Amino acid sequence: MASRSTGEQLAPVRFSRSERAVIAAAALSMFIVQMDWFALNLMLPVIGREFDTSSTDLQWLVSGYMLALGALMIVGGRAADVRGRRRVLVTGLVSFAVVSSVCAAAQNPGWLITARVVQGAAAALIFPVAVALAAAYFPDARQGRAVSTVLAFSAIGTALGPFVGGAFAEHVTWRAVFLLNVPLCAAAVVLLLRFVSETRDTSASRGLDIAGVVSVAGGLTCIMLGVDQGRSWGWGSAPTLTLLLGGGALLVLFVAVERRVREPLIDLQLFRNAPFDVVTFAGSLSNVVYALIAVLVAMYLQQVRGLSPLLAGVVFLALSGGSGLASYWAGPLAQRWRAEALMAGGMLTSGAALLALTWVEPLGWFAVVFAVCGIGVGLGWALTNVATQSYVPERRRGAASGVVLTSLVLMGAVAVTVAATVLEAASGSAATAATDGPAIEAVLRGTAVLAFLGAAGLLMLLWWQHGRPSAPS
Repeated sequence: MASRSTGEQLAPVRFSRSERAVIAAAALSMFIVQMDWFALNLMLPVIGREFDTSSTDLQWLVSGYMLALGALMIVGGRAADVRGRRRVLVTGLVSFAVVSSVCAAAQNPGWLITARVVQGAAAALIFPVAVALAAAYFPDARQGRAVSTVLAFSAIGTALGPFVGGAFAEHVTWRAVFLLNVPLCAAAVVLLLRFVSETRDTSASRGLDIAGVVSVAGGLTCIMLGVDQGRSWGWGSAPTLTLLLGGGALLVLFVAVERRVREPLIDLQLFRNAPFDVVTFAGSLSNVVYALIAVLVAMYLQQVRGLSPLLAGVVFLALSGGSGLASYWAGPLAQRWRAEALMAGGMLTSGAALLALTWVEPLGWFAVVFAVCGIGVGLGWALTNVATQSYVPERRRGAASGVVLTSLVLMGAVAVTVAATVLEAASGSAATAATDGPAIEAVLRGTAVLAFLGAAGLLMLLWWQHGRPSAPS
């Protein structure tokens, strides 16, 4: 009996044809979301030219999408547990395809930005559910292989996104990138309906913290709008102050709601754990750095250095390739060294590389430094979930993971808006900000400081833990 068990463990992982279709459906779903997000960054200058709008004003295409995704991810995951993972994923994919068509037909920036926010809400029904569906379908020893395959396709989407966005924007149209989502979503839906049986968590609570979602999304939106428009309206003007104060009030209401609701969107008690707070904040800063690099360098390469969208997409393969490589090796590396130490090293690397990036002139060396920057940010955010899990009890690890992912995305959304405002202020005009090389370089150097700040927090945490006396055995 024992030898049989050993033989089963050593046997190669095998999947039937229908099981491979299940993995393909989940993997394609993740691929679509990742490719779409990373393709858009290269298209901002092209969209701005068509609509005669500054690229910095189009930052809402990125931040609005991230805001909706971050606010609704936990709700999407919980709805999938209760209503059925296949049902929610199909709903998300169909919605994503429909809204992608609306994005492709946009006639003005307001239309496109609104559609992108709705698209982010649809992505919240895909991003957290695809991996959960694969994990639930394979509860045996093959689960790790199935989930890793899904995540690998997510990394491929990240790597290909900039190239696809640049190629379509230059040789077809930026609208075609959104239309590409439609057949891909259709293929994933067909696979789901044909090969995937419904799964749900019968013990999951049916409560959804709608009040929490509305208050946190509304509060952050008001603050982001106030920051975005404060320079043109006047920082002391009634509209700006109303938005900033109203947003702050909604966030206070969010905290009050989370303390009283039975099934909170975010478990606030986790924030009483200082090491958890430090690691979550550092990982969120690493994701902020990644988001700002993706937006600012896309503008810099095309509107300052004069690269075509396709060539800029090729250069961006260095960033996404470095990040994907770091994400792939993050797990194995964390088995040999402390995840917090690896995160700190990654953030120091990304900060130093980002500083160097603002002085490098030859495009070839720019790409090399860009790849190093990708490795740094990849290690920084990929290990956040691993590091935080060691600071929470097992029964609360699911809630901790949800808090970490929400923090990563929401802080990235706010940071993109703030960075666009700072860039316009540094340039002196919204019309010239996207083409002002020194101003963009200054904001990128400020972004490097954020990476160093996150690394400093992690190193202080490690020093503090090393200096503590060992608990008696």
